Amino acid sequence: MTDKYDAIIVGAGHNGLVCSALLAKAGRKVLVLEANEQVGGAAVTREFADGYSVSACAHLLYQLQPAVRKDLGLKPDFATEDMTTIALATDGKHVRISAEVVDGVSDADADQFRRFQKRMTRFSDLLRTYLNKPPPRLGTMNRNDLAILAQLGFDIRRLGRTEMQEFLRLIGMNIHDEVDERFDSGLLKGAISLDAVLGTHLGPRSPNTIMTYLYRLAGEHGRTAVPKGGMGSVSEELAHVARSAGATIRTSMPVKRIMVRNGRVVGVETDRGEQFESLMIISNADPKRTVMDLLGARYVETGFAQRIKHLRARGNSAKLHLALDGLPAIEGLSKKDFAERLVIAPDEHYVEGAFNPAKYGESSPEPVVEMTFPSFRDTSLAPTGKHVMSAVVQYAPYELKGGWSTDAQQAFKQTVIKTIANYAPDIEERITASELLTPADIEREFHITGGHWHHGELTLDQFLFVRPVSGAAQYSLPIDGLYLCGAGAHPGGGVSGAAGRNAARAILKRGRAA
Repeated sequence: MTDKYDAIIVGAGHNGLVCSALLAKAGRKVLVLEANEQVGGAAVTREFADGYSVSACAHLLYQLQPAVRKDLGLKPDFATEDMTTIALATDGKHVRISAEVVDGVSDADADQFRRFQKRMTRFSDLLRTYLNKPPPRLGTMNRNDLAILAQLGFDIRRLGRTEMQEFLRLIGMNIHDEVDERFDSGLLKGAISLDAVLGTHLGPRSPNTIMTYLYRLAGEHGRTAVPKGGMGSVSEELAHVARSAGATIRTSMPVKRIMVRNGRVVGVETDRGEQFESLMIISNADPKRTVMDLLGARYVETGFAQRIKHLRARGNSAKLHLALDGLPAIEGLSKKDFAERLVIAPDEHYVEGAFNPAKYGESSPEPVVEMTFPSFRDTSLAPTGKHVMSAVVQYAPYELKGGWSTDAQQAFKQTVIKTIANYAPDIEERITASELLTPADIEREFHITGGHWHHGELTLDQFLFVRPVSGAAQYSLPIDGLYLCGAGAHPGGGVSGAAGRNAARAILKRGRAA
């Protein structure tokens, strides 16, 4: 052993940085070990072509929890911005959505949308309360667990009879039926459906996609931002807070294994053979990588290992980066509109149709796309007069039939570009360089099993009280001294910091490692 710490955090993703900052603020001696050259995990900014930089995976900030901002002392205006979502139409008659206001639809749809969003944000506020605290265990007589469950029941009842019934009716439903019943505009229905399924292995008709829509709203009520300097600037700010509090962060230090002695963790060993001692190891890695690779299934009971093994975490989102010699022409958009969030999701049926091939291991021939041009707001990301396009694309299954060969990757890239060209006809002639990250690439670059943003699907059987699996729902794993603090733990993924904050609070409540 070389050095001894109160806590060692494996991975400097944003949750690991939040957790390290809060533990260090509480006086703990904390070491963070990151495999990559820079902090941030999937929230990083890097160059993908000469002079062109982009947020490599996560590219919009919309879920950072107010409680995280407050506890870390982040500035009130830190990376906040209210972007308009523009649902693109081939004829230029686009629909614009911001907060509770929508333009480009009928008066009836506009009124329905205000009502819909008012209800959804109220429900998301209720959900947010429980996203920002460790979930109670089910089936115990522990006083704290019973108190939280009782409070949850009370908070639901406080909605009032009508809203309580509506909340309980909606929480397990699919978003397709709800938007189909409420709205006439296909573009509006498509945009809402896209928001409900982005980053998941779900389609609009999949159960509990209203819950995933509420989860998206539970940060900033759906308000989105492109941070100056890209998402890497968010991670760098979190790292600055952690270091200022006394945490040590070391990059280019992949952890090879978590060391165990006499039934408890005692430290970690890196790929270089360096060993660091601690009776508390907190993993920002996903649950599968943590238990099956870093720890080893032999240290946990067979049933628990099987639950982790069968955790559903099949990535279905790809990331496309384009270096452009100028902005493309899109009918109906002014130049300033390129500062906004653009989506290709013509209607709810299109989104479901895009998902269907993924059920059988095939990529979408007509994908849904979320596009931004971050260099329009931040000129440091591209050479003068040039631009970067960053797009999240669905659906691109991790386990593609035949595998993600170079040919398969190139074919899907061309499919996506052709889809965008339906709205921006000159996009291909503008491209000077491009990069497509499939879920397999995301797994390799960011060390996320299955390339899934959330480290595990957001479904009712992998959410709240049972996330990631029963026996590990309160951040501690069934071996003394080992914890989770990443997106695979409650509440899930997105750059929210909630899992890191919750894990730190749960650890501090337990006191120093026994």
